[in-house]
Amino acid sequence: MARNVELGEFLKSRRARLRPEDVGVPSYGSRRRVPGLRREELAQLAGVSVAYYIRLEQGTAEGVSAEVLDAISRALRLTGDEHVHLHRLAHPPRRTRPAGPPRLRAPLQHLLDSITHAPAYVVGHYTNVVAWNRLTAAVFVDLANVPADERTWSHQIHLNGDYRARLGDNWPAVARRNVAYLRFRSGQDPDDPRLRALIGSLRERSPEFGRMWSAHHVTDLTHGEARIDHPDVGRLVLPFETLHLPGDPDLSRLMLYAAEPGSASEMALRRLAETSAHLSSADLDGGAAPSRSGD
Repeated sequence: MARNVELGEFLKSRRARLRPEDVGVPSYGSRRRVPGLRREELAQLAGVSVAYYIRLEQGTAEGVSAEVLDAISRALRLTGDEHVHLHRLAHPPRRTRPAGPPRLRAPLQHLLDSITHAPAYVVGHYTNVVAWNRLTAAVFVDLANVPADERTWSHQIHLNGDYRARLGDNWPAVARRNVAYLRFRSGQDPDDPRLRALIGSLRERSPEFGRMWSAHHVTDLTHGEARIDHPDVGRLVLPFETLHLPGDPDLSRLMLYAAEPGSASEMALRRLAETSAHLSSADLDGGAAPSRSGD
């Protein structure tokens, strides 16, 4: 989607979710032809002219100041991530992208292999899984058996029926979170060809993804909780944290999971650790090379 269209669609979607009573605008009981605030009402709340705001919804952001964007953000009651996304859509960042595939430092794979009782993996900038440990394969997906071009969490969540079954009734929340994160990433790097190709492919192959994408939800992925219905050990509840890798520009973050001490999930992870010796950890260079530790 062109940047100007993206900006306009985002503003319209955020305006549509606000009701007049949410922001103290009298509705006078009149029937509204469209949901949410009218453009005139939003412009008044933001302190800009109606014509100026209409130009923004049409995607014309040249010369718009940060102060005006801040005022519109406050009027729309954007979240912190949405506020950042609005600024990025209006003033797209410039990024220098590596020419080749992401590179993984050997110590990172060694670190993953040393984590033997919890899933851990490294992802790139478009949810691509670059490296993982054995419990990632045991708990989520055996990525060694996934084609390299589909080795992304987005593919697994939206197109892998077996993984969807493991997510169970938590799948809708996980799917929405993934789509909102892809929106966030598209604002960070709108010209990334791999990210654009991934989003385009998912919109074409998954009508559910397309509907979620049209909602324009925007959220970074910082921490949360995974809930898995595992066929061998039952329900797993695994809080996770994300750690950025500022010294590795080819990579995005390290994902770490840990069960609550003494919980049934912790015991289940220990059982999986004992029975997953046949699974492989891998890095990008090795494709799906087995771990060298303990083989």
